[in-house]
Amino acid sequence: ALKNLDADGIIRIGAEVKDGDILVGKVTPKGLTEQSPEERLLHAIFGEKAREVRDTSLRVPHGGGGIVRDVRVFTRAAGDELAPGVNKLVRVYIVQKRKINEGDKMAGRHGNKGVVSRIMPEEDMPFLPDGTPVDIMLNPLGVPSRMNIGQVLELHLGMAARELGIYIATPVFDGAQDEDVWGTVAEAGMARDAKTILYDGRTGEPFDNRVSVGVMYMIKLA
Repeated sequence: ALKNLDADGIIRIGAEVKDGDILVGKVTPKGLTEQSPEERLLHAIFGEKAREVRDTSLRVPHGGGGIVRDVRVFTRAAGDELAPGVNKLVRVYIVQKRKINEGDKMAGRHGNKGVVSRIMPEEDMPFLPDGTPVDIMLNPLGVPSRMNIGQVLELHLGMAARELGIYIATPVFDGAQDEDVWGTVAEAGMARDAKTILYDGRTGEPFDNRVSVGVMYMIKLA
């Protein structure tokens, strides 16, 4: 749809696009060698200008629809490095919402990647004492095998931040120390080991051992 294009013929950020929609409007002059004899005759008689160009607009490929997240324009005039013969380059970034499926790969911030093995009904997932079901269950063997204890600390600190209603930033090489983590856990009123009782969603019975439950940043890998 042309209504989502700006004055330069570039799609606007936030527009919803479907297969075949124009992202960057572009026309390319037709060379006389590309014209058929009939077209050259009509051009010589009527001097039609409209037929001297062809539509070479950038369009959404099949299955590439979504929401335009960002548009970046690079030009030689702005000092951008472009390939020889290229005067202007437009990059359009489109995001798609997809449901998680079995077999998809997910990862956290600590190299703790894994594959979704099964998707369960919410009522069958383990739940906290207040009835809140967990979103994701991770294999605990992923911690000692990779020795990335950071994911456990993030889990505890995220839960404490949620209980306190605050936001916490821990930059690399300048993040929270052990005393900061456990001090925040204590301030949130959590257990000293930050573990909790977890109940089996299928039977309603508590698991034999207390479990580490918290808030962790997880993303789906492409």
